[in-house]
Amino acid sequence: MSNNVKMAIPIVIAVVVALLPTPEGLAVNAHYFFAVFLGVIVGLILEPIPPALIGLVGVAFCATFGLVGESAKEARNWALSGFSNGVIWLIFAAFMFALGYKKSGLGKRISLLLVKKLGKTTLGLGYAVAFADGILSPFMPSNTARSAGTIFPIAINIPQMFNSLPDNEPRKIGSYISWVAIAATCVTSSMFLTALAPNLLAVSLVEKNIGVAIEWGTWFYTLAIIMVPLFLAVPYLAYIIYPPEQKYSPEAPAWAAAELEKMGSISKKEILMLCFGILALVLWIFGKQIGVNGTVAAIAVLCLLVLFNVISWEDVITNKGAINVFIWFATLVAMAGGLKKVGYLKWASGLISSWLVGLDPVMIGIILVVLFFLFHYLFASVTAHVVALLPLFLGIAANLLPVDMLQPTAMLLVGSLGLMGIITPYATGPSPIWYGAGYISQAKWWTLGGIFGALFLAALVLLGFIIL
Repeated sequence: MSNNVKMAIPIVIAVVVALLPTPEGLAVNAHYFFAVFLGVIVGLILEPIPPALIGLVGVAFCATFGLVGESAKEARNWALSGFSNGVIWLIFAAFMFALGYKKSGLGKRISLLLVKKLGKTTLGLGYAVAFADGILSPFMPSNTARSAGTIFPIAINIPQMFNSLPDNEPRKIGSYISWVAIAATCVTSSMFLTALAPNLLAVSLVEKNIGVAIEWGTWFYTLAIIMVPLFLAVPYLAYIIYPPEQKYSPEAPAWAAAELEKMGSISKKEILMLCFGILALVLWIFGKQIGVNGTVAAIAVLCLLVLFNVISWEDVITNKGAINVFIWFATLVAMAGGLKKVGYLKWASGLISSWLVGLDPVMIGIILVVLFFLFHYLFASVTAHVVALLPLFLGIAANLLPVDMLQPTAMLLVGSLGLMGIITPYATGPSPIWYGAGYISQAKWWTLGGIFGALFLAALVLLGFIIL
């Protein structure tokens, strides 16, 4: 598909929807706003232009033509609302932490140490890859930077030592390592609030739409019941379901030791990065008790990283990825908030809620979680999934569930975001990288994605019956 076609499709869809008769009970401006919103979502899926620009165009269009707010001032305030959102600044700061792990070399050192200690068997290598992801995940909100940027360059060298290549005995060891890597990062992305950028976007939408605040500690303590066992089981499950042909790997620890020797002794920057990373984690977990907001803690630690030269100020202001995500998520928060502001969510959630009236509340919660998870087959972006569907599902929950069930239901919905990345070769950021390595065919990926997706969803549903 050419870029011109990709550019035209969202515009055509938005225009066609806008020209349809306004449904009964829905305001005309809400109808037009939804048309623009739908165009933005389709644009995010096709990406004819950078995602941040797509969001910015949507916000600018709606504000310019007065689709949100009754005055120019209200429209301006709405358009800029996402940029003052604390979660968006937390995402930006966390991206700087990821840069610190990469620049200091600490992320690479942790991965190599784990391979050295655990890599004598192929199963041990699987756990080394998983643990490397698990250790880095609380501090790296981009699973692409974590899995594809930090772990992939190290892990992909291991099967090559055994002549396990995409076109030569991939099942020997390479296929197993690739699958463990992507499955592990999907679980860790749901285990910690700060392990996946859309998680942070999602909790912001939860607070905006149903008034429920989800802190770092609340997220972990609620989801750890299933995420920790699931994380520990992933390498073994892959070993059983998709077993490597080679069971032992004595060369891997020797290779990791040689790589560590090349790196030399641990540097001052690595020590500082480790200390500041732990400080951030402590403040995220216990900050509420001592009166420190999570976003403020992240910005404070970011300042320390710059002041102690772990990263430079130039790194901060020239980090295109972080600035791109900052603008992208800020505009998407505004667009998602606009759906509520113009009354579209109230109308749509009321319509869908009428289909579920009369069911047991726990069953309604479970149905919402299952549908939310399965709808990801239609998305190539977790962020697009969050913006398009989460406010609607939260609206349905608010209509049908008792107040005391809203927080656990919201936790299950947002907790599914990392897990759903396993289902397809395009479901989450690092998937195309590991798929592109060539060790797992597309047909096999879809099969494994279905199996592991079912296991992950079953674990989530089990948690649902516990907490709902």
